[in-house]
Amino acid sequence: MRLLLTAFFLETGAVLVLAPWSQFWDRNYFAQALPLVHDLMINNFVRGAVSGIGIVNMLAAVAEMHSFFAERRVHHVLTLNNRAAEE
Repeated sequence: MRLLLTAFFLETGAVLVLAPWSQFWDRNYFAQALPLVHDLMINNFVRGAVSGIGIVNMLAAVAEMHSFFAERRVHHVLTLNNRAAEE
C-alpha cells in the first residue's frame, strides 16, 4: 500500500511539474472559454506555484520511500536479533 502511495505522489508530482510548461496548459478549454482564467493561467508565477506543488509531491514520495525502506531495515535487524537471542 505504501509503495502505491509513493507511485501516486511521484506521478502527481511529475504531472504538476511538467504540465504548466506544456502546450496543453495554454490550449486548455477553460482557459480559452474564460479570458480571466486564461490570463491567470499564463502567468509565470502561477505556473511556478503549480510546479512548486509538484516538487513538494515528489519530495513526499521520496520521504515515503525512505520511510518504507528504513522500516524494512529495522524489522530485518530486529528479526536477526531475536534469532540470535533464541540461540
